[in-house]
Amino acid sequence: MIEPSLSPVAPVGEVLLAEPRGFCAGVDRAIEIVERALKKYGAPIHVRHEIVHNTYVVNDLKAKGAIFIEDLAEVPAGATLVFSAHGVSQAVRLEAEARGFRIFDATCPLVTKVHVEVAKLHKEGFEFLMIGHKGHPEVEGTMGQLSEGIHLVEDVADVARVQPAQTAKLAVVTQTTLSVDDAAEILAAVKARFPQVREPKQQDICYATQNRQDAVKLLAPKADLVIVVGSPTSSNSNRLRELAERLGTPAYMVDGPDDLQPAWFQPRAGRPLSVGLTAGASAPDVLVRAVIERLRALGAVSVRKMDGVEEHIRFPLPLGLGDKSMAELG
Repeated sequence: MIEPSLSPVAPVGEVLLAEPRGFCAGVDRAIEIVERALKKYGAPIHVRHEIVHNTYVVNDLKAKGAIFIEDLAEVPAGATLVFSAHGVSQAVRLEAEARGFRIFDATCPLVTKVHVEVAKLHKEGFEFLMIGHKGHPEVEGTMGQLSEGIHLVEDVADVARVQPAQTAKLAVVTQTTLSVDDAAEILAAVKARFPQVREPKQQDICYATQNRQDAVKLLAPKADLVIVVGSPTSSNSNRLRELAERLGTPAYMVDGPDDLQPAWFQPRAGRPLSVGLTAGASAPDVLVRAVIERLRALGAVSVRKMDGVEEHIRFPLPLGLGDKSMAELG
């Protein structure tokens, strides 16, 4: 717990809020799918992997009756199963269907778009290079759309080493939550080595990831330090912290207000700090508000929202959950 400073100068003067920040449409949809399934079918509802990568959200849903699993063997016969927002491989999907679960797919529609593109181009004889992070569930889900012919590249060095079986029909796809700048650098290396590579019709990196990174590019130069609200497992939250640091501003990621450290908030040149605050796409606004209250205890007297893109995107719910209001389900 951070106590207010006893020095004559308060550690924090102003809080600058990035815009946009926090939940995106895919995360909103995924959480609502679990909550509606719980309301309609009762606890427990099994969820394959964390529905989104945020500790607070996962614990809240656990308290309501969600059970998070990695192996479908942990799911009893006749259960209701939700696929996480990150998507699943074809092997997981086929096993779930074979075992007769009631399935609701909370895969972000922007991830599904990548899966559909992979399946379509595979039928046309394409191999793939996937730009992403090894072990991330979205990467495992996308690469798991095919049994062969899709190769992971994590950095420029991987591009030099990768050996596709053929290059006449080669396409590139990306994880949706990457650093925009890193992905562009790796894609440039791919195009330099494989000039005929087929790029996505539209950039795979999702609108929310792009918008939150653009907001940090505006925020970081105006702040003495940047706080990113997000869990350690959140790819897009980690990219926000890395981006602020790349722009020369110290940046720290916190799961909530209790993670704030006194050493971060030392007044500079006799003046209080200007603290930039943002949140990853899987971090709820309740945590942002809690962090703001802790910063007020450190002396912050103003909270100023930066200019930025307003997001109005909303994705439809799956059949069977989106056709009735929550009141009707009660």
